[in-house]
Parts: sequence; structure tokens; C-alpha cells
Amino acid sequence: MATEDKNRATAAAILPLVGGAANVSSIAHCMTRLRLGLHDRSLVQDDALKAVPAVMGVVEDDTYQIVLGPGTVARVTPEFEKLVEEGKAEAPAPSAAPSSAPSAAPQTAEELAAQGAEMRAARKAKNATPFKLFLRRIANIFVPLIPALIGCGIIAGLNGLLVNLGWLTSVTPALAAMASGFMALIAVFVGYNTAKEFGGTPILGGAVAAIIVFPGVANIEAFGQKLSPGQGGVLGALGAAVLAVYVEKWCRRWVPEALDVLVTPTLTVLVSGLVTIFGLMYVAGEVSTAIGDFANWLLSNGGAGAGLILGGFFLPLVMLGLHQALIPIHTTLIEQQGYTVLLPILAMAGAGQVGAAIATYFRLPRNESIRKTIKSALPAGFLGVGEPLIYGVSLPLGRPFITACVGGAFGGAFVGFFNQLGDAVGSTAIGPSGWALFPLLDGNHGLGATVAIYAGGLVVGYLAGFLATYFFGFSKELLAEFNVPQEQAAPTATPDPAPTTTTAKAPASV
Repeated sequence: MATEDKNRATAAAILPLVGGAANVSSIAHCMTRLRLGLHDRSLVQDDALKAVPAVMGVVEDDTYQIVLGPGTVARVTPEFEKLVEEGKAEAPAPSAAPSSAPSAAPQTAEELAAQGAEMRAARKAKNATPFKLFLRRIANIFVPLIPALIGCGIIAGLNGLLVNLGWLTSVTPALAAMASGFMALIAVFVGYNTAKEFGGTPILGGAVAAIIVFPGVANIEAFGQKLSPGQGGVLGALGAAVLAVYVEKWCRRWVPEALDVLVTPTLTVLVSGLVTIFGLMYVAGEVSTAIGDFANWLLSNGGAGAGLILGGFFLPLVMLGLHQALIPIHTTLIEQQGYTVLLPILAMAGAGQVGAAIATYFRLPRNESIRKTIKSALPAGFLGVGEPLIYGVSLPLGRPFITACVGGAFGGAFVGFFNQLGDAVGSTAIGPSGWALFPLLDGNHGLGATVAIYAGGLVVGYLAGFLATYFFGFSKELLAEFNVPQEQAAPTATPDPAPTTTTAKAPASV
């Protein structure tokens, strides 16, 4: 009961700071963030919101995203939804939120948070391209599946451990069924979410995608060969559901209303189903196979170099929003092989970020404001939640963000090198990283070796990020500007005397 009260209190603290219930147009959550659609962004009180103890930071993109961390966000979101429903029933409209009074003596960490907010806003503007909007749609399709992927992935890992040890042999078949059931039908869920995201009827998207996993397709021949259930996987389901949406919309325009309820769903399933069976399944199957073969070839032949590049450039990909393009690739690899070999390498970017933050802590011994921010954000960073450290510390400082990428590159090279030697290290689900990825690890040479390699990669990432940042992350000018007590740092850190509306209190809330 106390936990429920705590979650409701967090939701109640957040709601008025985002403009009240009437200002909220949509509510969703992913692994770590409460994602809100807002009618009026100017009603958000950034300073006060970031001061809420449970709030670890905010990310402004196509939605306003409040970072609460894994576990917490899944508990706070239902409480927030209840409060919004209650608020909309009671209050007709939001009132303009009072602006936070400008601080007489801004803190250095606040200055960094303000710069981070400006960078987020700039990235949001740049991300409004058709390609990146499409990638966001892809993310919206797959992100809701992550909790099931994680749960089934952990059960699969537990089952594998018990099978290897020869324990609880009467239970392991049941665990195998639990772990495999969702993956066997994941195409249906992808089809459902795809139709929903692209403006069609979700159940029709799921119905067309279900054709892909139906055992009876084994009796059908296309392109001179028998189809196999599941051929094309999530990519086929994605294409089939998009096609179903376009067929459905065409029918809505041309089919008379009196016949719509009968004709539209029939034509949608029939037309898109035939195209799926006699075209998409084969093409998507070939693409899926090529993705798996290429990933294996890349890490088998150039593992260290590939890991260096993937680990080093993942943080910039995240900043540009391009990392969302990897979600279907991860899911395809998990569907084919049982795990994705890319995620443990990409997770090294977070290790480099943590190492860079620790080095920043030691390089700025006199700046208690930034040090307090780092201490608050490090636990989340170790668990793979990197936004507070990225936007609150390294990215606004500049060089430490680059040296964090260096740490990620070395950690990625370490894990990639062992892949090159034949020790595949993979994750049975997407979403978590850092220490939170340990329960999801899997590979081809036993759990012990897999965990050891991944842990070694984290250590290398921490050390490389720390050393690169400590020795190369700070110029003399940067040290002169920030390695001073808070009260002395404010005038130097704020060359422009004009007040800004994007400043945010970072230390306790990041």
C-alpha cells in the first residue's frame, strides 16, 4: 500500500507541472520514460518538474518524455492516467502555469541542464524529417512489445540454466512454453501495433500478420518453394499490416456505407493476405535471413573493428534518433537466433558514459553542483539509463561526450573481439542495458562465459571512458570555467545576461 501511495504521490506531483489534466492529450510509457502528448508546451514548469525526487530528467522529442527509470515508470503511469481522467472530469481547462522565478545566482549544473534542454529542442527540430518521423513510428510499434520480450527472455535464460544443470526437469518444458509462446506469435502483435500506428483497424492488421505464423502455410508454394510458418517474421508482419491499412483506407473511400461492415474487412484481409502469402513472406524471409547472416559475418570476421564502430557511434545515433532503425533488426535476430548479438555491443556506449561522468566528478573537485548531479545520476547510469548524464553533464560540456564515445568504442571492441573468436554474446530481449542486461544475456558457449565477456566489456568501457575523459576531456579553458565553487561559477558560465526559458534545476532531479 505504501508503494502505491508513493507512486500516486509522484503522479500527483507531476500532473500540475505539465499543465494539468486538460493539457495532456496522450499518455504512454516505454522502459524508462513517461511519454506525454501536450496541447501547450509552454504550460510545463521545467524547473519544478525536474525537482520532483522521482524524476531523473526530461527529454523533449515528438512527445514530452519524463525519465522515471525502469520499474518506476510502469507503476507511476497507471496512477497518472487515473489522475488525468479524474482531472478532465472535474476541470474544463488548464490555467497558465506561473513561470519559475529566475534564480539570483544560477548554479553551474543548472547552466548545463539549460544547454542540454536547448540541444534537445534543436534535435527535436532536426528530427522532424519524413525519415525520422518514420523511424519514430517504427519505435512506437516495437516499444510496447519490450516488456513481454524482457519477461520471456529472462524465463528463457532461467530455463536454459536449469536444463544445463539438469535441475527441475519436470518444470523446464513449462518454462520453455512460457518463453517461446510470445515469440511464436510476435508477428501478430507487430501487425496489430502497425495497423494502429498507421491509422488502420488494429485487429485487421493482426489478422493479416497471423497468416505468417499459421502452420497451414507449409502447404503453399510460392516462388518455386514451399513456405514455412513464420517465414518473413516481424518484417513480413510489418509490411503486411501496412498494406492492410492502405487497402482498408481505400475501401473506406469507395465502398458504400451500407456495405462497409461486410466488404471492407473482407477485402482488407483477402487482398493483403494474398499479397503476403505470394510475395511478402518470401521477400521478407530473404531480407530477414540476410540480416542474420550479415550480423554473424560482420562479428565473425571483423568483430573488434565492428564493435569499435558500433560502440563508439551509438551515442551519436541516439542523439540523432537513428537508433530506432535498429529495433526491427534486434527483433529479427532474436526471432531467428534466440538473441541479438548487437545489443551487448551497443550497451557499451552507456559504460563509456558512466566512465566519463566519474572522470568529470574527479576533474571538477571544486564544483559541488555538477558533482551532486553526477552522484544523483550515476546509479541510473549503471543500470543503463543514460539520459540524465548525457543531457545534464557530458553533452553540454562537449569534450566529455566525445570521450564517453571513446569509452563505448573500446568496450564494444572488447565484446566484438570475443565474438570474432567464436564466443557470441547476445541478449534475449531489447530495452535494458548496463547492469540491467545481465539477466537477459545468452550466447553459444554457456552462461558463465557470456556473463564474463559482457562484464569485461563494461569494465573496459568504464576504464576507457574514465581515462579518455580525465586526460583529454577538459581543456584549460573548460577547467577554468567550471572547476570553481558554485557561487564563483555562475558569472563565468553565463556569458549571455539575457534570461532563458529553458533553464532547469538538475542536481537533485537528474
